[in-house]
Amino acid sequence: MKKKSNFLSILGALLATSLLIVSCGEEENSPSINEVNFRQEMRNFVMELSSYSKGIKPGFLIIPQNGQELITDNGELDGVVQKEYLKTIDATGSEDLFYGYDQDDHETPIEDSNYLIALFGIFEENKVKVLAIDYCSTIQKMDKSYQLNHENGFISFAADQRNLNDIPSYPSKPFDENSADILAIFQAKNFLYLINSEKFETKEEFITAVSATNYDLIIMDLYHNEEMYSLKEVEQLKQKENGGKRLLICYMSIGEAENYRYYWESGWNPGTPTWLGRENPDWEGNYKVHYWNQKWKDIITGNPESYIDKVLTSGFDGVYLDVIDAFEYYEE
Repeated sequence: MKKKSNFLSILGALLATSLLIVSCGEEENSPSINEVNFRQEMRNFVMELSSYSKGIKPGFLIIPQNGQELITDNGELDGVVQKEYLKTIDATGSEDLFYGYDQDDHETPIEDSNYLIALFGIFEENKVKVLAIDYCSTIQKMDKSYQLNHENGFISFAADQRNLNDIPSYPSKPFDENSADILAIFQAKNFLYLINSEKFETKEEFITAVSATNYDLIIMDLYHNEEMYSLKEVEQLKQKENGGKRLLICYMSIGEAENYRYYWESGWNPGTPTWLGRENPDWEGNYKVHYWNQKWKDIITGNPESYIDKVLTSGFDGVYLDVIDAFEYYEE
């Protein structure tokens, strides 16, 4: 979503207290936090979700955002490539590749861009597509973002706001706009990242606005306010204005719990339940979780009452998994 990997410095001072709170009273069968391989547990979580959802709907797309370091055992280019993990995902989403890492509309340090681009080479060697999101609002920088991503072979989106609550007025048409039917991720030339529908009063207003665009792929939320999109509405959104078909991908955070979601229960606070951690200081209402805890996993996947089942029932073509880089928080 909008999470930045460098928020770790803000959270660092809170970590020791946070771990005390969420570890106290952990279920007997859960490992001690000192025994957890945080990277592997995130890989396991994504692989479990992928296996479950693809078992129900073959071809369902799994797209983790950030946390690209998971593709090798140590997060470095010389590490052992995690082939089993790569086999279960279809694309990887990356924020701030060229703009926005330290500050929106500011160029990302070249060493950070180059590091990620090198990692992306491993993804592409394993037929995993790259979706890149830059946060920039000046026309020159938006143009440069699209140019650089295109030169590297990435599908990209220049977001003029980190809240991801609008359809940018620039460019007036999607980059590399086309009328082709997009039936697979590698066919997409562009995408729209619009997960916050607060500017749209109703679902109908949102659907009308998105339907009037020709983006090849849309990443959106399952809900408008607390109202879930229906199968019929999702099918309507899969149609580009020019008549071509497009892919519709549902946003879902698995590395944090959000207090505005259907699963949130009154009385929940850090430590209650035991797998619930500190609130993210950058994003109100978002809470760190022990993502390896089975009770949290059960909320997200693996059973008919889980979040992913709602996404599947609504007819989305895939899921966009946020806060994959939560392992960095616990490692730090």
